[in-house]
Amino acid sequence: MSSTSPSLAAGAVWSSAFRPFFLLGSADGLLLMCHWLGVTAELWPGLTNDLPRQLWHGHEMVFGFAAAVVVGFVLTALPSWANTTEIVGARLRWLVGLWLAGRVAMILPMPPLIAALLDGALFPVMAGMLAPQLARASNRYYLVLLPILVALCAANLIFHGGIAAADAGAMSAGLRLAIHALILLFVLTAGVLTPIFTGNALREKGRDDAIPLLPWLDALAAMTVVALASADLARLPAMTMGSLALLACAVHAVRLARWRGWRVVDAPLVLVMHLGYAWLTVAFGLKAAAALAGGVTESAWVHAFTVGALGMMMMGLMTRVTLRHTGRSLRVPATLLLAYASMFVAAVLRVGAALGAPEPQWLKGSALLWAIAILLFFARSGAMLWRESLPARPSIR
Repeated sequence: MSSTSPSLAAGAVWSSAFRPFFLLGSADGLLLMCHWLGVTAELWPGLTNDLPRQLWHGHEMVFGFAAAVVVGFVLTALPSWANTTEIVGARLRWLVGLWLAGRVAMILPMPPLIAALLDGALFPVMAGMLAPQLARASNRYYLVLLPILVALCAANLIFHGGIAAADAGAMSAGLRLAIHALILLFVLTAGVLTPIFTGNALREKGRDDAIPLLPWLDALAAMTVVALASADLARLPAMTMGSLALLACAVHAVRLARWRGWRVVDAPLVLVMHLGYAWLTVAFGLKAAAALAGGVTESAWVHAFTVGALGMMMMGLMTRVTLRHTGRSLRVPATLLLAYASMFVAAVLRVGAALGAPEPQWLKGSALLWAIAILLFFARSGAMLWRESLPARPSIR
């Protein structure tokens, strides 16, 4: 086999978690959004398993698409950053099988308890695999991943409890908890990776040294997320919730400004991470406006995070991990630059729809552009994920 001409190899896909999870996650996201477009256009009935279609869609976007990308990234990053043993082979097959079982459980009719067990198993099993290794890690920072996984598991079980009780409010509460858990994971991960990758890009271009760390600001950023999540889940008064959201917006805006993203506009793989974090600050601002001023729906801040912040950051990190871990340079293909732009405009349209723009057209346009972004990633990266690597570059640093 030539070192410059990788071959198709089914075994290669089980050599690292990003390969099957990015493949399946992007395929799942594309199918979900195409399904959603068809349902809203009344081309076919929804595969909702008798759930309200909005809640089913939200669940699958979080616990289907987003979960696959998160699991693939975390399990690939930890060996480099926390010196854990990489989960590959049979154990990786088990995790992928649990994720697939969850997707089946959300489509086929089955007893609620069985569906909950199948769909809720991924995160506790993953936590069980990681806990002994993280407990031995020299940097205790990575242990925070475990309560986040527990929160995601609890959120999914709350959702399924709502299914069993036919309680849409409980289902919505489960989704809110999941979104807040993802925000915390986002803040912790981006807070480490964005300044490091930005500093690396600045040094490579001869512009600056590393960005100084401010541990107190990083801790405050995480605390504002936890405080806002607690207030939101407890349904505290609007003034309290709005004030906490405004504080979170200010703290995260300061954090983002310190990373000087405007100096890496010619480094798209880094710039896309800054744009994702900018969307997070917008989400907090919209959350504050919804609570303090009225006239702004909850959907606006939720989609500013899920489509804008999470969508942009996922596109950037999936690209980086795929290129680096398949032995390629970190030069972003033009196809993926188009995917980044498509995701960004999708976020603008989706938030605009929530703020009162011509909703049906903007919603459909956002969904279509989101699907195009994922399709471009899948089309450009699918062969890299399935084929054997070029000479490996083992770190994502």
